[in-house]
Amino acid sequence: MAKKITAIVTQKKAGRFNIYLDGKYAFPVSEDVLIKYRLAKGLELDEEMIERLQQADLLSKAYNKALDHLSYQLRTKKEIQTYLTKLEVPENDQDQIISKLVELNLLDDLTYAKSYVRTAAKTTDKGPFVIAQKLKQKGVAEEFINEALTEFSLEQQVQTAFKLAEKFVAKNKKLAFQTLKNKLYQHLATKGFSSETISLVLEELALEKDDTLQLEALREQGAKLLRRYQRYPEPERSFKLKQALYRKGFSLSEIEGYLAELTAE
Repeated sequence: MAKKITAIVTQKKAGRFNIYLDGKYAFPVSEDVLIKYRLAKGLELDEEMIERLQQADLLSKAYNKALDHLSYQLRTKKEIQTYLTKLEVPENDQDQIISKLVELNLLDDLTYAKSYVRTAAKTTDKGPFVIAQKLKQKGVAEEFINEALTEFSLEQQVQTAFKLAEKFVAKNKKLAFQTLKNKLYQHLATKGFSSETISLVLEELALEKDDTLQLEALREQGAKLLRRYQRYPEPERSFKLKQALYRKGFSLSEIEGYLAELTAE
């Protein structure tokens, strides 16, 4: 049995209206739904239309929430989908909302990826591989990621990686020279830089072995190891010390010199 709209009352919340049927409050609708279905006083609604209007209102509310979520910052399609899932929006409605946002250019994974890469290149110490992984986690397609990474020039990558390298070297001067070089390479690779970029950085950094620093590092690490192996008798203690120092990257000649120093003492 059809019911007649007897009143449409504006809510305190902007863009929301209460629909009255046969003199009684029935359901709320958004302005979008009101306009789309041309709801007006005197219009008769059957049960099927009432249900359709209520579903349309739920879709409209979910769409507006997605818009509000986008107003704070750019998002990917996957991020919006995840957000709508948390709101328990049906999958079919999610697809409609995302399609509409894409159509209005409010949701664009390529634009998002390019913006993300530019920001990461300026404000973080992450290389392209790490940035690409982050974008992949956000649901951005590989082709978009590859295109977006062109925003992070090789020159910028070298500058960022070089600053990281300088800090790392300053902080790890007491490592054996070869170990320092190996760990530096690993550190830059972990940050997401390619072997090409790392090679350019190492070339520019032009690391040189400082014999005085090496001897200081050798003596310091040797002293720590000696305390660890103190319980062992000679020559087992010296053998274990020699092995441990070699694993730490010191050369055999440097270690032999240190052991001779200990013997002389």
